[in-house]
Amino acid sequence: MSGRDTQVLTFGCRLNAYESEVMRGLAGEAGLEDAVIVNTCSVTAEAERQARQAIRKARRARPEAQIIVTGCAAQIDPDGYAAMPEVDRVMGNAEKLQAASFLPGAPERVRVGDIMTVTETAGHLSAGFGSRARAFVQVQNGCDHRCTFCIIPYGRGNSRSVPIGALVDEVRALVEAGYGEVVLTGVDITSYGTDLPGRPSLGQMVRRLLAQVPELPRLRLSSIDCIEIDDDLFRLLAEEPRLMPHLHLSLQAGDDLILKRMKRRHSRADAVTLCARVRAVRPDVVLGADLIAGFPTETEEMFARTLDLVDECGLTWLHVFAYSERAGSPAARMPQVAKSVRRERARRLRQKGNAAAAAYLSGSIGMQARLLVERDGAGYTEHFAAADLDRACAEGRIVPVRITGVRGGRLQATELETRAA
Repeated sequence: MSGRDTQVLTFGCRLNAYESEVMRGLAGEAGLEDAVIVNTCSVTAEAERQARQAIRKARRARPEAQIIVTGCAAQIDPDGYAAMPEVDRVMGNAEKLQAASFLPGAPERVRVGDIMTVTETAGHLSAGFGSRARAFVQVQNGCDHRCTFCIIPYGRGNSRSVPIGALVDEVRALVEAGYGEVVLTGVDITSYGTDLPGRPSLGQMVRRLLAQVPELPRLRLSSIDCIEIDDDLFRLLAEEPRLMPHLHLSLQAGDDLILKRMKRRHSRADAVTLCARVRAVRPDVVLGADLIAGFPTETEEMFARTLDLVDECGLTWLHVFAYSERAGSPAARMPQVAKSVRRERARRLRQKGNAAAAAYLSGSIGMQARLLVERDGAGYTEHFAAADLDRACAEGRIVPVRITGVRGGRLQATELETRAA
């Protein structure tokens, strides 16, 4: 071996980011050297194109390295990635979290099992995330729903949850290591607990986690399904200041017929009602959402209802996707909107989101916030606004600040003086 470090390239969601850190640790423990692990995403054709481009670039940059491809795209199409001349090994989403997969000289070139047979999600302690400020913790994996545009269940399998005891142990260890914020992540975290004894809900799990790790300063949730938020979670939003006032909602569209054709389980009215209810219990909450532009059969009038939803729900942080056909998905067989129209609608939706974010940022000037410093004085407020402190500050500190301005889409902040009682 050359002794060069193993590099991990991550595409896609926060769960992938978490799992990349798990793999980094497993590869190190196994003694794997001079390797590039590419953790792929299959949510869009563009995500797969970027992964393939990165694989080719990695081979050019490190001709002697072993290139290992994993993640959702590799799980769904292992033969396609194995056929790439740059690729040495392909492993599935279950296999990538097994220590034996990273032993040097592992014999299988393609190690991809049937993800639908996986019934457990083991807790994996990650030692580092590039900084000692914010860490992702996997609470759930897989999805039991079958939205017509999505093939992620075929990359992740059915929904399965991490037992609460394992989550408490992991979060406690992360806090002891100095992390100031933990983000709970998964594929469909609002389905948490349906496979566990007693069927604890997401809200019940979060309540127990906060109670058993009282030293955890900040807890944040990743993307959630608006139709599955339970009463315990609403109570926590109202009562628990350590649960951050920021929710990212999987809304996807604002037109009822499109939502039906997507096989979503909520209506436009459900989304509007949810956002109003969240604001009623946590008035300072900031909301984000995933939205798809140009879904099959979407007319201009249908798209306009999605545009209007941004204002009606008061959305601030948008993740906008131009619809991308996924082979094998029901939506790929529906009448398609022209790709140029999809791109143009996505541009307009992003423009709408940028305006909403800019209004929020400018409206924050003069306000106080608490900034989690990640590195070089930069970090995120409790509302998930990116911010820069006007001086150097220790990584992982949660600093009371006053917002003084906006620059380049980021808040500018100065630390507030704290006086002893």
